[in-house]
Amino acid sequence: MSKAVDALRRQFPIFASRPAPFHYLDNAATGQICRPAADALIHYETAARANVKRGVYRLADEASVAFHKARAEMAAYLGAERPEEVIFTSGTTLALNIAAHALAPRLHEGDEILLSELEHHSNIVPWQLVAQQKGAKVRAIPVTDEGRLDYDALERVVTDRTRIVAVSHCSNVTGAVTDVGRIKEAASAVGALLVVDGAQRAPHGPLDVRALGCDLYACSGHKMFAATGCGVLWGRRELLDELPPFLGGGEMIRQVSIERSTFAPPPHRFEAGTPPIGAALAMGAAAAWLSTLDWGALTEREMALTGRLLDGLSAIDGVRIQGPRGLQGRAGVVSFDVEDVHAHDVCQMLDADGVCLRGGHHCAQPLMDRFGLAATTRASIALYNDEADIDALLTGLEKTIARLR
Repeated sequence: MSKAVDALRRQFPIFASRPAPFHYLDNAATGQICRPAADALIHYETAARANVKRGVYRLADEASVAFHKARAEMAAYLGAERPEEVIFTSGTTLALNIAAHALAPRLHEGDEILLSELEHHSNIVPWQLVAQQKGAKVRAIPVTDEGRLDYDALERVVTDRTRIVAVSHCSNVTGAVTDVGRIKEAASAVGALLVVDGAQRAPHGPLDVRALGCDLYACSGHKMFAATGCGVLWGRRELLDELPPFLGGGEMIRQVSIERSTFAPPPHRFEAGTPPIGAALAMGAAAAWLSTLDWGALTEREMALTGRLLDGLSAIDGVRIQGPRGLQGRAGVVSFDVEDVHAHDVCQMLDADGVCLRGGHHCAQPLMDRFGLAATTRASIALYNDEADIDALLTGLEKTIARLR
């Protein structure tokens, strides 16, 4: 293990607590919590716990200040213009549900919502629900055999009835990175809004949502090496000012009477009830720490590991990669299937070698249908992985295939 990787791993408590061998390659599902995030969470829950936004006593005021700081840290990480554009949620799923239901009043019968065949269910089902309510139609950008969006189809699938385009920034199955600029250009041509699911991209370094050109952007804390139970929906302030709330309750109101209510300005309008305070502080701390890292070097190393994995899988008989074979326009998410061996069996057998993988449809059943598969095995790389993790996977996979075929 290199000194750089060893230094990074010291920032993740799990690596000191798990017995060897331990090769964690399920980062697309959940990243391990980093020490700054864990410290922020533990400090709040054990030494600074109070509700936020309303308390006037010292402890509550300190909690509110910390909460506002976490919002500012997330705004900086995302490249937002101001902290008020950051809405704390329970995760990407709720963020996308808020986006769908808040945009629903803009839809009318016959309007179209454009997704893609690469999407996670969290970026499909909410749009189906609002489409059913409004009489709108859900369409999809097709996927190429290599597991990328078919950009040549945009001229056909983007129509003058397209009102919303919602796509992932990076596929959680194929690792293909979306050319958001190209999608934005097509959406803007017909006046459609662009929503981006950034759950898989956010753990790999700071973003610039304004440069991306999207209108709404969603991500999760647990994939960004923070705690579970927290996520973010970023939105352009001009758009957030226009959108109605999705959830009702405390903290999101200005005035309530029995007959009617008026609502607070963003982001509070979209944060009904007590927010996930500790998890939000952890997410902010993780974002602040991630912002200090050399992402040029980290990205280069992640891509080198991805190349090592792709080359190794390609050399094993009976293994078929589902996604781009090269490194251009992809992230370190690699899915594969093994001839005559179920993905769950692969994962269970490799667990004996301390290799943690994900097997299943990855909440992307339309994509599995496109590939004619029920499931794949997925390895996903993060900043703390190294060559030993990849080699353990490849060696273990060869042994597994020999035993099961």
